[in-house]
Amino acid sequence: MTTTELRPETPLDEPVEVPPPLDTEVLRRVLDGRFADLREQFRREAPADLFTPTDDLSTRDHRDLTRQRLRQLAELGGHELGYARPWGGDSPGGQVAQFEMLGFGDASLMIKSGVQWGLFGGAVQALGTERHHSTLLEPLLRLELVGCFGMTETGHGSDVSSIGTTATYDPATQEFVVHTPDVSCRKDYIGGAAEDADVAVVFAQLVTGGTSQGVHAFVVPLREDGVDLPGIWRGDDGRKMGLNGLDNGRLGFDRVRIPRTALLNRYADVAEDGSYSSPIASANSRFFTMLGALVKGRVSVSGGALSQTKVGLEIALRYALQRTQFKRPGGDGEVVLLDYLAHQRRLLIPLATTYALSFAQDDLLSEMDELLRVQLAGNEPDATRQRAFESHAAGLKVASTWHATRTLQTCREACGGNGFLADSRLPQLKADTDVFTTFEGDNTVLLQLVAKGQLTAYAQQFSDLDTLGMARFATRDFVSTYAGRSPARSLVADVVEAGRIPEELHDRAWQLRMLADRERHVVESLAKRMRKARSRPEAERFEAVDELQDHLLLAGRAHVERVVAEAFAAAIARCDDPAVVELLSDVFDLHALSVLEAEKGWYLQHRRMTTLRAKAVTTAVNAVCRKLRPRTGELLDGFGTPRAWLASSLVP
Repeated sequence: MTTTELRPETPLDEPVEVPPPLDTEVLRRVLDGRFADLREQFRREAPADLFTPTDDLSTRDHRDLTRQRLRQLAELGGHELGYARPWGGDSPGGQVAQFEMLGFGDASLMIKSGVQWGLFGGAVQALGTERHHSTLLEPLLRLELVGCFGMTETGHGSDVSSIGTTATYDPATQEFVVHTPDVSCRKDYIGGAAEDADVAVVFAQLVTGGTSQGVHAFVVPLREDGVDLPGIWRGDDGRKMGLNGLDNGRLGFDRVRIPRTALLNRYADVAEDGSYSSPIASANSRFFTMLGALVKGRVSVSGGALSQTKVGLEIALRYALQRTQFKRPGGDGEVVLLDYLAHQRRLLIPLATTYALSFAQDDLLSEMDELLRVQLAGNEPDATRQRAFESHAAGLKVASTWHATRTLQTCREACGGNGFLADSRLPQLKADTDVFTTFEGDNTVLLQLVAKGQLTAYAQQFSDLDTLGMARFATRDFVSTYAGRSPARSLVADVVEAGRIPEELHDRAWQLRMLADRERHVVESLAKRMRKARSRPEAERFEAVDELQDHLLLAGRAHVERVVAEAFAAAIARCDDPAVVELLSDVFDLHALSVLEAEKGWYLQHRRMTTLRAKAVTTAVNAVCRKLRPRTGELLDGFGTPRAWLASSLVP
């Protein structure tokens, strides 16, 4: 049975069918995903004072509070889950799930914990061997040893393979000499480097016997008994746009000597006589294998960004459910903000996309958990599967962090002047998450890496095709091109669709096909252009490839949008609660249709969509917004955020 009620957002006060309430606890568990039990445990056990506001604190007080809260987390436990037994729980996914839960509170604490137990400790676990695990893991998990992760340099940024710090082996003393040749090679923006870190994992060019073997990781002590060691220089990055509870700083090294065994030697080693050895023959493969072992950081940033986004959306939407503005003609009282279609579009579309990205994040987390369990057992995961996962992680990190930046700005605007006040918490959310688009990989760079992965997969198709397969591929390519150019096809579609919303707009299979077709076309056309660019004379090749960067970014975005939608559809298929399936199907509709609406220029340009169909998509988006308006509270309850965690003056 359903009931009907009159809503001010419905045109001409037409009655809207409102389904019976669903069990929001079931919805929450579906959204919590494969680590739902751990997330619920954290909601029950996390100390309430971890979530008190920090917007009024000085840099000094914020850093001190973050340090104190980190000790509370160490006592609470859960951070050790991502480590191998006997130190941890062999559950990398569980560790990241807890990291994501910290994202509902102060982001400085979340990132501080990620530096200590994700980056620093994670590097020791992933790149080190027994000699490092037995001496370092237990004290770093207990916070008896505080560390930092020294990769980024002032002058090199995303180009990690070109970092300038050197670690030159001296066989006479069996030591590495770590050195910063100039200011461009200093380690910069390093969390923990300004104050707290006693030791650093430092990435440097390993030189032995006069030959550079590429970038490797070393454990470098920074101080002893509170005093910096000789040759160590550290600076403070000072106050930042956000994350001021984190002591970001700079590190430099003036011929600092460390023992030969300080090399994290899982993938390479240097013998006493200086001879170099590695189970991976190619220097390039060795470099990317090392970086791939650290990809958990990108997965964590993606999940943390989504948690902060959920907080912002819940604040803005709950405010919109009780704030009124302007009188309704012929009616009593003022109109609730969320009853305006424009406000629904501003907030319900990003709400739907947040659901979509959350399901995609859960899939990513599960894949990471499986692959890293293999690594924790001392083995190496399947190389093809690992590369696909790394591309997936890069793409979702891009999607989640850009979504956070856009959505939190929208939430601030949607709350008007109140959203500009510090006690609304929205300014802090905006400021803290802004850098998420930069650290763990600049988003624009990462998106190009995703696209290059798609080009590799596309090329692999050809190597796997026989003669008949090639003929079929060519036929499909011709049909696709003809479909994009045929005016007759567009004319017929316009006549058929005139005056109605095509039923297939709400067909999930059609929506997924539209996203997949766009990705395929973009990647195929990029591959053709890339082959042509690479055939140019060597002197012209760089410029020719550089001209394709806009196409690369489009290919990466199209791929991620398809992957996210498919993850959402798969989550709905796994759900066995009819009421939750019904609601999530409408949320999927809104997400998928809003993506098609946003990209309608491409679909029109390539004749995959007629002008009438494009208009119908917008009409359908509006209709789904109105349909979901009465379900907003249920969707927010699905986040499972304890009200005290919101810590906003806008939410009573």
